Amino acid sequence: MARTRTATLLAGLVAGAVVALGLGAPAQAAAGEHYVSLGDSYASGVGAGSYTAESGGCKRSLNAFPQLWANANTPASYRSVACSGAKTGDVVNSQLSALSSTTTLVSVVIGGNDVGFANIMTTCALAGTNACLAAVTNAENLARTSLPGWLDNVYNGIKNRAPNADVVVLGYPTFYQLGTPICLGLSEQSRAKINSGINLANDIISAAAARHGFTFGDVRPPFIGHQLCSGDKWLHAVNFADIGVSYHPTANGQSGGYLPVFRSAATLATKS
Repeated sequence: MARTRTATLLAGLVAGAVVALGLGAPAQAAAGEHYVSLGDSYASGVGAGSYTAESGGCKRSLNAFPQLWANANTPASYRSVACSGAKTGDVVNSQLSALSSTTTLVSVVIGGNDVGFANIMTTCALAGTNACLAAVTNAENLARTSLPGWLDNVYNGIKNRAPNADVVVLGYPTFYQLGTPICLGLSEQSRAKINSGINLANDIISAAAARHGFTFGDVRPPFIGHQLCSGDKWLHAVNFADIGVSYHPTANGQSGGYLPVFRSAATLATKS
């Protein structure tokens, strides 16, 4: 009897601790969420494979972090309208219509195409170091002068269309692990400059999210050790056979990089 009472007491204490720590709360809370995913190829899951037929050229993957989160949390409703190649204007004109006053959770990844990620990486891969440095510098100047306003347009639109939603804005991973002894392709100077440009974009995106009271999810930390030039890449290197997947997260990058950041940020957003 003493052992039974002790076991019951311990079970009660453990259960209480779980509730106090919120370990059992996210799935229960998520069951009532009406979740919409917006954004570009990093949100649609280009590079992660298993694209849905209905998404066509938008290439929405069953391995993308929004779908993985929905699978694990079974929200009341889930819809992704993220699309490969999307810019901020595309979100405003074509994606915001998926939102409504009943939407309770929104994720968005946008801004990279506005400053020319794809063109920069093509230049860097084909035209050498000097051209690469110039391309990134031009993109940085564009980001400083124009990206804040473009993001404001998107975030204002989200607030207007989904006034009751918690919004999580996610950024981009830096592409390269620097200082590795052997890494073919771009020069170390080019790789460092590309990382610097991505960091600037993330800073601008984070600041814009804060201006609108949105939660920013920084995906750079979990990708450390999994960048290009590392031994366990979560990003596709340049792929001339399938150029569209180049510099995009693999399925492991979506599940190991983006998903945990979104999960934590969504939990934080819904509690604030």
